[in-house]
Amino acid sequence: MIEAWLVSIGIVALAEIGDKTQLLTLVLAARYRRPWPIVAGIFFATLVNHGIAGAVGAWLTKTIGPDAMRWILGISFIAMAAWMLVPDKLDESESAERKLGGVFLSTLVLFFFVEIGDKTQIATVALAARFDSLTAVVMGTTVGMLLANAPVAFFGDALARRLPVRAVHVVAAVIFAALGAGVLLLG
Repeated sequence: MIEAWLVSIGIVALAEIGDKTQLLTLVLAARYRRPWPIVAGIFFATLVNHGIAGAVGAWLTKTIGPDAMRWILGISFIAMAAWMLVPDKLDESESAERKLGGVFLSTLVLFFFVEIGDKTQIATVALAARFDSLTAVVMGTTVGMLLANAPVAFFGDALARRLPVRAVHVVAAVIFAALGAGVLLLG
């Protein structure tokens, strides 16, 4: 359980650096300048989104069998490694163009929808399938999301300019590739 939690935190915190949801956090922080409701919106949106993703991963593990799942997971982690090397951009349609009922609700809704199909959501599915601890994975991915995004909500642009985004993406890619190879080779 501790391993699932720690791996989930690390993977998502690294994967989130420079991700479109982190860019959304930067847009929200610049627009609203109210970090606490932004962080609360990120927390609840991630908890629900990753809860659903984790449930899908746990269900897949039980449904398709351990041998098939091993191959799917190994290949998924290796694909995530490659995906980490592709920079994210925030589409204009995904930015905070207008308020949806306050800072918290705007963040909650925007963050939830932007996270659908995102690297960290897919990673949550794979992590929940890999580890037999749905709660630890969802809590870990949520903490990882907050570790990457809360500083952006508070310190915004100044912090974003100092992060070596490319280097962080390479480290995350190496970790995903190692997880994939480990799953394929060690089972």
